[in-house]
Amino acid sequence: MPDYAQIEQDFLTEQRSLNAYDQALSLLGWDARTGAPKKGVEERSEVVGALATELFARKTSGRLKEMSQYLLEPEAASQISAVARRAAEETLTEVERMERLPQDEYQAFTTLTSKTESYWEEAKASGDFEGFRPYLEEIVAYQRRFTEYLGYNGHPYDALLHDFEPGMTVSTLDATFSRLRDGLLPLVEQVKGAPVRPDTSFLHAHVPKDRQRAFSEHVLRQMTYDFEAGRLDETVHPFAVGLNRNDVRVTTKYDESDFRTAVFGTIHEGGHALYEQNLGAHLAGTILADGASMGIHESQSLFWENFVARTRSFWENNFGRLQELSGRFQHVALDDFYFAVNSVEPSLIRIEADEMTYSLHIILRYELEKALIEGSLQVKDLPEAWNEKMKQYLGVVPSNHAEGVLQDVHWAGGAFGYFPSYALGYIYAAQLQQAMMRDLPAFDDLIASGDLAPVRHWLTNHVHQHGRMKRPADIMADATGEGTNPEPLLAHLSHKYQSLYRWS
Repeated sequence: MPDYAQIEQDFLTEQRSLNAYDQALSLLGWDARTGAPKKGVEERSEVVGALATELFARKTSGRLKEMSQYLLEPEAASQISAVARRAAEETLTEVERMERLPQDEYQAFTTLTSKTESYWEEAKASGDFEGFRPYLEEIVAYQRRFTEYLGYNGHPYDALLHDFEPGMTVSTLDATFSRLRDGLLPLVEQVKGAPVRPDTSFLHAHVPKDRQRAFSEHVLRQMTYDFEAGRLDETVHPFAVGLNRNDVRVTTKYDESDFRTAVFGTIHEGGHALYEQNLGAHLAGTILADGASMGIHESQSLFWENFVARTRSFWENNFGRLQELSGRFQHVALDDFYFAVNSVEPSLIRIEADEMTYSLHIILRYELEKALIEGSLQVKDLPEAWNEKMKQYLGVVPSNHAEGVLQDVHWAGGAFGYFPSYALGYIYAAQLQQAMMRDLPAFDDLIASGDLAPVRHWLTNHVHQHGRMKRPADIMADATGEGTNPEPLLAHLSHKYQSLYRWS
């Protein structure tokens, strides 16, 4: 009989070694997006490609797969830890998927996407879609081939969804997003015909970057973000990255004519960071020390951004501090401010979208991605298709590609299958908030007092600590008692905005 205890020890040692590569690649990614020298793009991309290829080779060498298979034998169950067994399940799934991809193509794709993120920044700055188009066409061609290598039972896009939302399929997304879209569009129309409108002019008061940073840091600390295990930096497209639970970094983007970009962006990324900082210590160094899925990850960022930071209770506690740190808004009443930061106005930019229209931006991208992967849409026709859907869903049309098809970094980074996670995360966040209210009936009072620790502790107990020990569907079922359900989100939006806009 195999020595399962020794295999477990060897397996966990290998996991920690592979994790070192992951951390190095994450650090290089953070560096590239936070001011790395432009002249270093080519060589840095080669380094990323080399490290990713070595990691790929280590994972597909056969040894990791063999150890995982041993640890999943029925006889091993009583002799090894639950962490090792679950890590073996996740590792075997990942390795078997990687084995289906030709190593040379994987290395070429990784090197390409490392370069194209920098090229995308330049294209976005000038609105030059045609200049970026050849790179995007190459990325889409890779993705189409990868779906065939990976295999799928329904739609080819299913093969890409797994990397971001394991267990999710196009058929489920189509049904869920149809319910969500059909519920949102009438609400948007109700807002358009509402009898009252907020005054938002004061939101564009000039607030210097350093003052925005001071307030952003204040809110992160209130959220219980640990600055001894993280930092706040500036970037073009905000993100959070967790190297490990003791090094989780937040980035934001400052707009001195609209403080909301940085403040709500920081809170959003802070929600991601809290997830990473509060992963179970027992998972450190394993494949399980990560979010259960990107949808679950997005539920954390959107929970903090929308169900905490866009509430009146939050601003009861923080509006005075914003006035003090920004030197602005002294003559604005709290209720006017609250209405203004919750105004609904269909916009061009996803990361600046209001609560009501946000998911429509995601559904639009999902439909375009799906069409690109199935081949019914070509990259050259993407700008026109983008503009048509923007007009159809949001009633606005970009005047240039920078505020249109080039606005997101995801496609430049090869992250096809990622966008649905945002809308799923919003749905999950509403379901989690509904469940939390049953356990913390004083939720609003806690937020109004600035005591956000109980809120974070609830999320850690039900979501954070589990990492990938639990599957996404199991996390949601255990926390909320139900599967994916857009109705709590639609109910939240209907109640909140009917109260604000006073439609009958």
